[in-house]
This record gives sequence, C-alpha cells and structure tokens, in this order.
Amino acid sequence: MKQLVTTAIVLSRTDYGEADRILTLLTPEYGKLRLLAKGVRRVKSKLAGGIELFSVSHITFVKGRGEMGTLISTRLEKHYASIARDLQRTMTGYELIKQLHKHTEDHPEPEYFALLHQAFEALNEPDISLQLIQFWFDVQILRLSGHAPNLQTDAKGKRLAAGQCYQFDYGAMGFIPSDEGAFSSNHIKFLRLTLAGNIPKALCQVQGHGALIQDCLPLLRALKA
Repeated sequence: MKQLVTTAIVLSRTDYGEADRILTLLTPEYGKLRLLAKGVRRVKSKLAGGIELFSVSHITFVKGRGEMGTLISTRLEKHYASIARDLQRTMTGYELIKQLHKHTEDHPEPEYFALLHQAFEALNEPDISLQLIQFWFDVQILRLSGHAPNLQTDAKGKRLAAGQCYQFDYGAMGFIPSDEGAFSSNHIKFLRLTLAGNIPKALCQVQGHGALIQDCLPLLRALKA
C-alpha cells in the first residue's frame, strides 16, 4: 500500500494488546488519524521516540481499509521538554489537547494543527503565564469555529469608538454603548490583537494584559458555553 508522510501531534494514546498502541494524531494535511503503532511498547521499538506527548514529529503511515491505518516510521522534530517538567504546564497542555480534540471533526482545517503547535511553543516558555495561554487558546477556538464576537461595530452596526465604554448584549451578540459598561476601548483593542492571530509571546508585551484578561473572562466563558 502507498506510504504517506506528514507532520503530526499526538492527541491520545491507548494501549492495545501486549505491545501495541492505538494513536490519535492531528496533522495539517490529513486531519485526525487513528493509527496502530505495532510493538511500540517494547523496549527496543524504533517508533517510540517519535510519538511522545507535547511533541511535533514526522511520521510515515499507510491507510487501512477501515478507519484505522498503520504507523510505519517516526522521526521526532521537536519535543517541548519544559512542559513535561512543570506539573501545571503539563495539566494545562492536557486540557488544551482535550479542548481541541472535542472541538474538531475528523478533518479539521490545518489552522487547528498550527494552533496546537503554537500552544506548545507558548507552554514551553516559563515566562508566559498559563492564564494568558488559556485565554489566547480559547479565543482562537472561537475564531476558528466562527463564534468570535464582532469587534468592529456595535449591536446597531455603528463602529466601535475609542473612549467609549460598552456592555455586551448576549441577545444581540454584540456590544452596546454604556457609560457604566465593563469594556473600554483598551479591552476591545486587546481582544482585537488576540483575534488577529498574535501569539502569546507578543500579547505578553501589552501593558496590563493580566487585568484585561480578568475583565474579559466572563464574556469568554459565556461565548464558550
């Protein structure tokens, strides 16, 4: 059968039989793959080193007649070791993988692979807060799924203005002007920067980003619900 080559990130691993594993992997070209890694749990397995969690790998595989293919070879491209050394970052990493797995179909767009790759890069940087990474990731999931808030005009179609405060109208799914509104132009600007695809390392440079995230969390949780 024809052998295919791609880049992959492990989403889940399940032990199978005496020495095998069933892997679910995310790839940019083929979406999600379910592959059988034969003998991978044996000590001398040549496959094991290339299918670590929190890693990006090059893999060769063949498609099966059903939904499961077979893993032929692996080569580790990058392992994000700092994630595995920090318990909180490890748990956050598991949560981001779980979120992405839940929100994607069998053939998600390549942007989801890029998102998880960028998340690993951020988690591997100890100076980037977990709060910022989780917030950024949630916003990207909303963007990719088409549920991001309108940050250009208010609920009546009027352009959002600098110096104006806003409340978010969940019925209209848009911002409305309010002198006592919880969202200032600084909040709107930070949300725009996040939605524009800026990576967490860049968002760290925004002054007061921690407070801005805290203020925006209720909106984000409501939009995710």
